Amino acid sequence: MYSETILDHFQNPRNAGTLDAATATISVENPVCGDILELSARMEAGRIAEARFRTRGCVTAMACSSLLTELLRGKTPAEARAITSEQVSEALGGLPPATFHAAQLARDAVQALLAKLN
Repeated sequence: MYSETILDHFQNPRNAGTLDAATATISVENPVCGDILELSARMEAGRIAEARFRTRGCVTAMACSSLLTELLRGKTPAEARAITSEQVSEALGGLPPATFHAAQLARDAVQALLAKLN
């Protein structure tokens, strides 16, 4: 059911944990399934220098969170704003409809983070 990329991000999450000296930290929740994503980022010279996550949720929520931190690194807020749920899903090999909510949670986290950075 899961792509190799999803399983890799789930089993070997990138940038998991808390971020010391974060510029902003947000938490978003999917009220339907209960997944929670806490996302922290540190800005340097107008770009996201580092991003870390802590997620409680399903396999795809963990994978989407891990991938999201990689997508955010090095981006300006304007570039980060362009990250879509579909882009997250495609980068993980395509999420089935039943788990697409995890990509939407990642997108919600980007929006909340950018709102806090402004």
